[in-house]
Amino acid sequence: MPAALRSLLVVAVVSAALLGASGCSKVGSTGDKGYIAGAGVITLLPEAQRKAPGEVSGQTLDGDQLSLASYAGKVVVVNVWGAWCPPCRAEADDLAAAARELAPKGVVFVGINTRDASQDNARSFERRYDVPYPSIYDPGGRNLLAFHRTLTPNAIPSTVVIDAQGRVAASILGEVTSKTTLVDLVQDVIS
Repeated sequence: MPAALRSLLVVAVVSAALLGASGCSKVGSTGDKGYIAGAGVITLLPEAQRKAPGEVSGQTLDGDQLSLASYAGKVVVVNVWGAWCPPCRAEADDLAAAARELAPKGVVFVGINTRDASQDNARSFERRYDVPYPSIYDPGGRNLLAFHRTLTPNAIPSTVVIDAQGRVAASILGEVTSKTTLVDLVQDVIS
């Protein structure tokens, strides 16, 4: 077999293998949803592996300025959501309940509302689910870049727990499936 034909055959086989492997990954295509639904994968990082996220800041849906840096020394739960996202609606009550339960322990919750075309839709979501914490309005997803080692930009919803030292300590990629799951994860980070 000529060398050029052999090289072409090797490229074809490698390309086919890569295409086949990509179809087996756990991260699905966005299909017509416009987002990748995570599978609720929970990760708790050992302290030695924790790193600080990049800067997270912006204007909240109420018009105030908010920065994660202002919560230094506190455990912070950051939830990435959109009013357009069915799994975000499914987890909203559990997140609100967890925020209320953990508030007396000094745990702060912050939302990052992403890809909503209008603040009105996001505010309506917050009213409907009685969300007790502020959310940064971030339609372009700029703040998600702060979590580039933790979150994929299209995995919505996602939740990140920042420890009291300001480092990413845990994450849930996908829907929070129960208040207890999130509260227990935060308790693990606190202890």
